[in-house]
Amino acid sequence: MAIDMNFSHDIDDEYVKLIRRMNPPRVVIDNDACKDATVIRVDSANKHGILLEVVQVLTDLNLIVTKAYISCDGCWFMDVFNVTDQDGNKVTDEGVLDYIKRSLESDSCFASSMRSVGVKPSVDYTVIELIGNDRQGLLSEVSAVLTHLKCNVVHAEVWTHNTRAAAVMHVTDDETGSAITDLERLSRIKGLLSNVLRGSNSRSKGAKTVVSHGVTHIERRLHQMMFADRDYELLDEDVMEDQQKPNVKVVNWCDIDYSVVTIRSKDRPKLLFDTVCTLTDMQYVVFHANVVAEGTEAYQEYYIRHIDGSPVKSDAERQRVIHCLEAAIRRRVSEGLKLELCTTDRVGLLSDVTRIFRENSLTVTRAEVTTKAGKAINTFYVRDPSGYPVDSKTIDSIRELIGQTILKVKGSSSPKEQKQASQDSPTRFLFGGLFRSRSFVNFGLIRS
Repeated sequence: MAIDMNFSHDIDDEYVKLIRRMNPPRVVIDNDACKDATVIRVDSANKHGILLEVVQVLTDLNLIVTKAYISCDGCWFMDVFNVTDQDGNKVTDEGVLDYIKRSLESDSCFASSMRSVGVKPSVDYTVIELIGNDRQGLLSEVSAVLTHLKCNVVHAEVWTHNTRAAAVMHVTDDETGSAITDLERLSRIKGLLSNVLRGSNSRSKGAKTVVSHGVTHIERRLHQMMFADRDYELLDEDVMEDQQKPNVKVVNWCDIDYSVVTIRSKDRPKLLFDTVCTLTDMQYVVFHANVVAEGTEAYQEYYIRHIDGSPVKSDAERQRVIHCLEAAIRRRVSEGLKLELCTTDRVGLLSDVTRIFRENSLTVTRAEVTTKAGKAINTFYVRDPSGYPVDSKTIDSIRELIGQTILKVKGSSSPKEQKQASQDSPTRFLFGGLFRSRSFVNFGLIRS
């Protein structure tokens, strides 16, 4: 059976390649068709996952999609995107425009990697995936363990949702600056991080640590990890207020055998990627779609079928689609005060910063860690764990410790965010709060 399946996949791949050679993708970028946005048209042979690949290219460039029209009739895929830069201006940089065209017309963009996560080997860094119960001081403990093991975090993203925390980290060896290849050392890293994730609550939902040498799209991987972890299952203490909750509806259009998904929510960057990513990973095909973002509100309408050709079949399936899309939208919601840190990178930097946040009783709801040309560029969203606005004296104290020019304040909490924060579950913490003293004995680093 395995041989037959592999043979069938090989035939499918060859057929896709043939269609692609006969109908190469065509990308047209027009800065004259719309007065306030750059219009990007993509025509290509259709295949499952192609919409996500196109949206991913635009999202990775931090472009804002203000409107989109998607149509996938038969074997042909036609998309129109109106995009701007983060300042709301047309995209005029020739380098960026050329990159978009080359990326969307290249074979790699439409390669048939959708059956897996799309992992390929890397010699530059080791990938660590973590998922477990969200609790006080978790990232600080993880960072401390990695520093102790002489691992440098060069890139990381951390999300929290529904009392769960997920992270994808790229780490290098402190001495060589490259991926860690020693199997015994990798096994020790995995074991110690697993101990940290489990904590002291033996009855908590399962924790998981994966160490590999692969390259994958971090944000898509985080969605996949949290979806597999079933973070979309609602908890009574974590229900959002009606005005905060995205409005997601799924109805069947019997005349044309589609299920129609409509989403109304507060607009934010990468919203389109998050919803398309979730529909794709749930094995739904988007045949037509209309996306509009006006002001602070966003409207998305998708005409979908399951990959087997059927619309949504039951009320249970409909509720699952709704809950999964709500979770996809909420995972990236940034609550609290935005802090940006920019300084020379060094081993232990993330551990030191999160320790200072923790000691000043700040909770971090989301984090992005990047390293470019020896510089660490980190973003943290912090809030007071009690739900009150972050005290300006606390921020001043933290900036005094870290450096006024190194750590800068980029935003402030809205009343809604603070009100929501006060109603969150007491277990909803990734880091911050008063640190419970845990020595390296607890981590299993040294013998008791």
